[in-house]
Amino acid sequence: MIQWFSESVMFAHGHRHERLADQIRAEVAEMIAGELKDPRIGFATVARVDLSADLRHGRVFVSVLGSEESRQETLAGLASAAGYVRYELSRRLRLRRAPELVFALDRSAEEGQKVELLLQKLKPEP
Repeated sequence: MIQWFSESVMFAHGHRHERLADQIRAEVAEMIAGELKDPRIGFATVARVDLSADLRHGRVFVSVLGSEESRQETLAGLASAAGYVRYELSRRLRLRRAPELVFALDRSAEEGQKVELLLQKLKPEP
């Protein structure tokens, strides 16, 4: 009986994390698309948000089109806007304390392409 109770509490805790991370992802994507006016920020897509267990820190993974230089400029622009983004998140989502956000490049698409190329090389030709 006690084990079941602790599992249900953990499930609810995990669900809140997922729901909050998804809400943060949607709001940050909306801000990047229409509100942030920094010229350094290029075409960026928010891939996912990872939150710490205590919900005080978050890592926002973004995919950026362009060269490595434009990716780094976009990250610099997003890092400078992190305070504004945090303030807006706390206001829009009615959070007492919004997580401190760190922006990071999402390289999963590049890694997927590398794996695809390796698989194509391994595939025997007819």
